[in-house]
Amino acid sequence: MNKLEAQYEKLHPKIYALFYAKTGNRELAQDLCHDTFYEACKNIASFNGHSTLSTWIFAIANNLLKKYYRKNKYQQSLIEKLSTIPEAEMHSIEELAEIHEDMRMLLFYISKLDDFSKELVLLRIYGELSFQEIAELIAKSENYTRVTFHRLKLKIQKEMEPYI
Repeated sequence: MNKLEAQYEKLHPKIYALFYAKTGNRELAQDLCHDTFYEACKNIASFNGHSTLSTWIFAIANNLLKKYYRKNKYQQSLIEKLSTIPEAEMHSIEELAEIHEDMRMLLFYISKLDDFSKELVLLRIYGELSFQEIAELIAKSENYTRVTFHRLKLKIQKEMEPYI
């Protein structure tokens, strides 16, 4: 198994989760995920090693999502997207309702953030990227990324506090 295949196995679920969180559409998330790895395979020769392979692949994913938004003039709000997310199978209806409501609430408060903050939080939570990898993607220092994420996390927790 070559390096790209190993990264595929490791990153596919994370990139899919990121696309799904941003689009709320399983099929679109799968298509964008497929396109990301297709572009990575097609352009592997241009990978120059200035970042990790996973950071490079996430940059491709981010660019494909931006391209999709531009092409389709995507303006659907996060709240509308959440209404189309299918329910996951859980052990009980009560557990499902509680988890679903918590997830909706978290995504609602994330949606209230500015675009830059939203991107940082989604890359960290759904993309499961390290602070260093996020810093490379957003062209900021690792420390700036870490501190900003921590502040955003505290802000979201404070806003959600009355409901928890």
